[in-house]
Amino acid sequence: MGEKLTREQHARLSAELAELEGPKRREIVEAISAARAHGDLSENFEYHAAKNEQGLLERRIVILRDRFDHAEIVEDGAADVVSEGSHVVVADESGARVDVEISALGGAGTVSPSSPLGSVVLGKRVGDTVDVQAPGGSWRATVVEIRAVASGA
Repeated sequence: MGEKLTREQHARLSAELAELEGPKRREIVEAISAARAHGDLSENFEYHAAKNEQGLLERRIVILRDRFDHAEIVEDGAADVVSEGSHVVVADESGARVDVEISALGGAGTVSPSSPLGSVVLGKRVGDTVDVQAPGGSWRATVVEIRAVASGA
């Protein structure tokens, strides 16, 4: 069984795959073709750079395609309990707040459900306090707000 994704997260992953498998892949093929036209491939920096970029792109596609094909769709969580797909605001002991989305997809503003913070806030409610055992040290976090992600599919 794969990772759990909300419908909205699954749709975002699908859109990223469509972009990589379509326009991005065509762009790299065109760059390789243009570089080949410059002649001797043994000393053609543009050709080697484009081939390297193609290899990286194809590897990314394989990884994302596997995640997409094996993902388990979960219903968007209720706004009163932290679940995968929730946006959560937590405060530390000093009152500093962090607003994150619990998401296996990663990206800016997200934490993985298996991360030190994500794993301890799953299933919690507003007002619950948890101990976060992070690599940089442990800290206490209080759940201040939970917002469910609106379904995107």
